[in-house]
Amino acid sequence: MKKKNLLITTALVGTMTFGGVAPTLAHDALGSDINKGERIVFSNEDLQKLASSKLDGTKNVGNFTEAAAVQISELNGVQNNSADVYAHKGYAYLGTHTANGANGGIRVFDLKDPTNPVEVAVFANEIPNTWQEKVIVKTVNTPHFKGDLAAVSVQQTSRNNTNRPNSKGGVLLYDVTDPTNPTKLGFYELDRRITGTHELYLTTQGNQALVLASSPYADYYTNGEQEDFQIIDVSDPTNPNKLWGWDPRELEEIPESFNGYHWYAPDGHTRPVFNHSVITDNNAQYAYVSMWDLGTVIFDIKDPENPKYVGRTDYRDDQKGAAHSAALARGGNILIETREVSNPHGARYESAYGYTRIFNIKDKSNPVLLSEFTTDLTYDFSNPVNTFAKTVHDPKVRGNTLYLSYYSGGVVMVDITDPSNPTQIGQYTPNEADVWGVFVDRNYILASDMGQGLKVLTRGNRTNNGQGR
Repeated sequence: MKKKNLLITTALVGTMTFGGVAPTLAHDALGSDINKGERIVFSNEDLQKLASSKLDGTKNVGNFTEAAAVQISELNGVQNNSADVYAHKGYAYLGTHTANGANGGIRVFDLKDPTNPVEVAVFANEIPNTWQEKVIVKTVNTPHFKGDLAAVSVQQTSRNNTNRPNSKGGVLLYDVTDPTNPTKLGFYELDRRITGTHELYLTTQGNQALVLASSPYADYYTNGEQEDFQIIDVSDPTNPNKLWGWDPRELEEIPESFNGYHWYAPDGHTRPVFNHSVITDNNAQYAYVSMWDLGTVIFDIKDPENPKYVGRTDYRDDQKGAAHSAALARGGNILIETREVSNPHGARYESAYGYTRIFNIKDKSNPVLLSEFTTDLTYDFSNPVNTFAKTVHDPKVRGNTLYLSYYSGGVVMVDITDPSNPTQIGQYTPNEADVWGVFVDRNYILASDMGQGLKVLTRGNRTNNGQGR
């Protein structure tokens, strides 16, 4: 860290603890150590800036301080916990996780005054026994819908439970042109044998709106009837329909060594493979699918009805894969891959919690590893944990600054001006931090803390003596 007024120095944050609320497993693991997660989303303006920015990363995080910390409201006397966070046109959208029975829905906060976010709406909580982790909001213009569209992931808390016949997973679609009055448009429903859609991405190609959906183990649970990765046409949000689907056993290099969702890899490890998350680039030309120990799989989706496999990232023999989420930098030529490893002590694997890898993907058929970014948490075994407290979670990029949500580590800022030499330049860590998501908007940084709700970081105007809460 370089400056006393950089987003943080030790004196400006609350004490980091590992004894806060432990993140909850999001889906069943089939014998592996897997969790939940998120994706990256920017407006066209943001991504254009990302591609052309020449700023040194330190300039992008200077003088940020905590301006607000707001818990989500109780629903019917129940306190839910927060999941991912997204922002659109001056409003923050918080997903919710599974605490206290789930069904917390998506919370909408008016950020007109970032020092005083006001919760103005709740939506997408109408399907019983489900949770709504992920929400993406985009302005779309199709022959069937013009306005701001929200796509929400829906997952069952108990898959295919006969005692819960009305529970089902998939993608809910809402009109949020008026964020204070969301209106349901449609639902892309998955087979009840599938937990549901874990993460998703909403994008556009011309006048067509598309949802890219991650539904872990869909192929496994439905005996091949549905797929882990699906592209859904939501141009008419009242009538979403699947254009294409793919599951990992379709790769030529692995079918004979694939059993259920365990890959008997050439390095001798039995590696879990499933679709955890997906993002796309600014123009929806390529999809980046986080396939856990198969790496980040890249598809050409210029024709969304006929995508083509391009390439994927790989791992050392002693490295757990756990490709959890991705982000792009330098106009799509740099790939950030975060790996969520909760328990680093597997046989014949390195002793390390999950950390970040950075690739040159100018040639997308051959990703080249440039660097690996670790923090003080990565090798901290002074107080070993089997939860996700010390692993990286989600990445976001603005210009040459990488922002990482890091559970008990809060939000970590990294200068990637030289992607082969990433350098930590800041960190925001509230007391008892359990930071799930981070989102960089035009004038502020948003963080979602599972136990504490929405955090807003702004430039200057320090509040609470700069302390995390």
